[in-house]
Amino acid sequence: MNWDTYRREAKTRGALALELFVVLSLPVEGGTSAETVLADHLEYQRRLEGEGRLVQAGPLSDESGQLLSGAGLVVYRANSLEEARELAEADPMHSSGARSYSLRRWLWNEGRLTLDVGLSTQSVTVS
Repeated sequence: MNWDTYRREAKTRGALALELFVVLSLPVEGGTSAETVLADHLEYQRRLEGEGRLVQAGPLSDESGQLLSGAGLVVYRANSLEEARELAEADPMHSSGARSYSLRRWLWNEGRLTLDVGLSTQSVTVS
């Protein structure tokens, strides 16, 4: 089925149908060490977060759930697949050759996000 048709149908049936872009970031064998670009990568992520273009990001475990795999997952808010690709390309992890990536359009249809805002403590908890 065509992506845009599916998106319209999802919205019609009451789903959120919020289009976001998901990046699976994978270590490159023999590539630049991720540690050498980690600070720049994290600064880039903070900048995108401040601009409202980074929705979620973080590392992935291995299949046992016990070790870091070196892979990461990033979710971008962008106007197009091309714009999301530009964001991924500009990530120091990718531009340095430390990681490769795959990019997909994603519809956020269902789920729950809970925010607990403490005014007197000036705290926010997301669950």
